[in-house]
Amino acid sequence: MRIIFFMLGLILILATLFSALSTFVLPRSARSRLNRLVFGLLRKIFEIPLRFTTSFAQRDAIMAYYAPIGLMLLVPAWYILVALGYAAIYWALGVPDWQMALRLSGSSLLTLGLAASDDIVVNIFTFSEATLGLVLVALLIAYLPTMYSAFSRREQAVNLLEVRAGSPPTAVQMIMRFHRIHGLERLNDYWPVWEAWFADIEESHTVLSALVFFRSPRPQHSWVVAAGTVLDAAALTLSAVDIPTSASAQLSIRAGFLALRRITDYFEISYPADPQFPRDPISIRRAEFEEALDTLAAGGVPLKADREQAWVNFAGWRVNYDFVLLTLCHLTMAPSAPWTGDRPIKTRLPKLLSFK
Repeated sequence: MRIIFFMLGLILILATLFSALSTFVLPRSARSRLNRLVFGLLRKIFEIPLRFTTSFAQRDAIMAYYAPIGLMLLVPAWYILVALGYAAIYWALGVPDWQMALRLSGSSLLTLGLAASDDIVVNIFTFSEATLGLVLVALLIAYLPTMYSAFSRREQAVNLLEVRAGSPPTAVQMIMRFHRIHGLERLNDYWPVWEAWFADIEESHTVLSALVFFRSPRPQHSWVVAAGTVLDAAALTLSAVDIPTSASAQLSIRAGFLALRRITDYFEISYPADPQFPRDPISIRRAEFEEALDTLAAGGVPLKADREQAWVNFAGWRVNYDFVLLTLCHLTMAPSAPWTGDRPIKTRLPKLLSFK
């Protein structure tokens, strides 16, 4: 029986250490069931006060605490599991009862020095437990600056988009403002900026997965809405605006839908692997597309004459990111914005978020 408890305690410690390493150290996406449980249960708790809110601003103010609290809860969760694992080992090594084993484990983990043992083997494990406790805290401290640096890079682009696309941002406003201020030819200088931004969030939001739920400082801003706005602006430009075809716009769209798909993959949400229009419909209606073109034409933007072909081309671009964009909007509770946060979701989100 003591051997079994020793092995169970060791497995619990190693599993907890794996969770910490995959969250703070491993430079690639790696899921942890423990983190999924912590963030999933916390989401259920946050949904309780959300039922009593009457505006998006109130919901946003509540959800702003979700990711930071979930992140801070990981360390207590790891400490509890490590303490239980070492307590099982101490009891297996001959500590008389469970109460004393738990007291020794807690004292060692928190370096309180309240309990000690004369057994050299037990002392070796107490030293290792104390070291592990310090390492877990150090990892969290080192992790936060990296996370907030990635958050700052993301939000800088989101804030700058308001200057060009309005608030809430729309693809139509973005194209019209470029036409009035810079000239449409300057769009070719803008797409590479967002191509790099998409590559950055693909890496940061899978490796530092809590970033997905970190909300923008302003309620009407959202990284998902910003991504959708830029993708729609690129798709509209390629399909309907009468200017030379831009390779950088095409690459920006590809970088965008690949980034959104890989972030969606992280949460184990299925989506069409190779969507094709019209086999796979998009959430934008033809009438909405026509209205957008009318607005662009009224603003003096040169448009292609064949609107039927423009619609087919636009839908052909949009279908690549339509599903994952709307899924991430609902997953992150993004604010309502044309063609992004105002669309109905097409799938059921997982009951417990598949968190790293």
